[in-house]
Amino acid sequence: MSRLHKHLVITNIAIMIVPLLITVIVASAYIFVSFTIFDTSISSESIKNLTNVEYELFKANSGTFQKNPEFLLDKDFQKNLTIRLSSINTDIVIIKNSKTVYSSKDFSQMAIERCLDFSKHNYLRSTVDLDGTPYIVKVINQTFPDTTVGYVILLAQIDKDVIASKDFIIFVIVMFFLTFIITNLILTYSFSKSMVKPILRLKDAASEISCGNLAHEVVVEGDSEIRDLCQSFEQMRLKLKESVYTQAKFEDNRKMLISSISHDLKTPITSIKGYVEGILDGVANSPEKIEKYLKTIYSKAVQVDSMIDDLLFHSKLDLNQMPFNFERTDVYNFFRHCIEEIEPELEKANIKIELINMLPDYRFLFIDRTQIRRVVLNILDNSKKYMNKENGTIEVTLREKDNNIIVQIKDNGAGIPKNDMPFIFDKFYRADTARSTKAGSGLGLAIAKQIIEGHQGKIWSISKENEGTSILFSLKKL
Repeated sequence: MSRLHKHLVITNIAIMIVPLLITVIVASAYIFVSFTIFDTSISSESIKNLTNVEYELFKANSGTFQKNPEFLLDKDFQKNLTIRLSSINTDIVIIKNSKTVYSSKDFSQMAIERCLDFSKHNYLRSTVDLDGTPYIVKVINQTFPDTTVGYVILLAQIDKDVIASKDFIIFVIVMFFLTFIITNLILTYSFSKSMVKPILRLKDAASEISCGNLAHEVVVEGDSEIRDLCQSFEQMRLKLKESVYTQAKFEDNRKMLISSISHDLKTPITSIKGYVEGILDGVANSPEKIEKYLKTIYSKAVQVDSMIDDLLFHSKLDLNQMPFNFERTDVYNFFRHCIEEIEPELEKANIKIELINMLPDYRFLFIDRTQIRRVVLNILDNSKKYMNKENGTIEVTLREKDNNIIVQIKDNGAGIPKNDMPFIFDKFYRADTARSTKAGSGLGLAIAKQIIEGHQGKIWSISKENEGTSILFSLKKL
């Protein structure tokens, strides 16, 4: 049975049981209070009457039966006494030598014995039920003229109908329906608060989401199953919002890609077209000129090929289709080989490169060597591309910090304007017009960032305009 089903069953049972229990408790209290109040008042009147009779008949030395005990057996006196006692709802039973010699009312022998037994265990006046009628009882020891011993029992009757049965029944019925209505209202409100209201709010949220308002938060409230439902809707909303955001981001990237690649490809293709036309039109009229044109065409074709490779690689990274091949790698030797690979090209551009090893000993990384090499070469290629000094320098520094290896590639080139610093790792971003004229796809640093983050590392930059730029990245050491 689900929690929701249990909640409904318990609520329905409570709607019936709670009013019944309250009615029983209140009715019991009503009976107790009524009996206490009325019985006390009636008993007080009955005790007063009983006390007066007892005082008059049995007072020491002056009571009627104390002075004239023979009256107890006198028929006329008994008759007159019965008439007098009946006016105050009091009866008398005279017992001599264990035999009932007179009774103003036809009490059963069992009832009389109960009175006698009652007197032995109850020293204070109290009520006793005789033949279905409640009485206040007083048993008095009496010695008759012939010295035999007996008892005189005085019984003051209490009206059974002190509590009016009709009123009591009406009270019980009214109490039941009143508690039923109140309980129903309370439980219905509680049920509405815990279930109906959350469902209505969930319905409103679903309507908002269906209209495209993914910012409308689903409030998680209600009982456990309703909360689970609300939470599931909220998670669905967040995933849907994330999906729409991602889709919009991909769409923006696609548009940017088309725009940027159209612009970036147009320049080298236009150059290729121009040089080809120059050859075809006879502008290149000597073997040396034709060779120069062909070399330029080849250079532009290589540039286009490189741009397309970058685009394909970036697309694979974006779609998580580029698996990393991690290997245990010696830090110093790996970066030394990367520098040796590009050093001849840098020397041609009159740029000096230096590897500074600040590591205390051999250190190892768990990396994809091909991809980290791509990162290093991309950064070094940027340093070369935007070097504006006649004698350029690049320093590659290796140092250790906590559980990471920090790699810093610092140049003394043009630097990057402060306003452009937050965007240099964005796709197709170039800091200024001068940079936009440089050949390239505009994806180098964006690819580097994706690769470093794919290695659970971080990449950042420090730069001062006209002083140089430092690109730093961290990788977890083994």
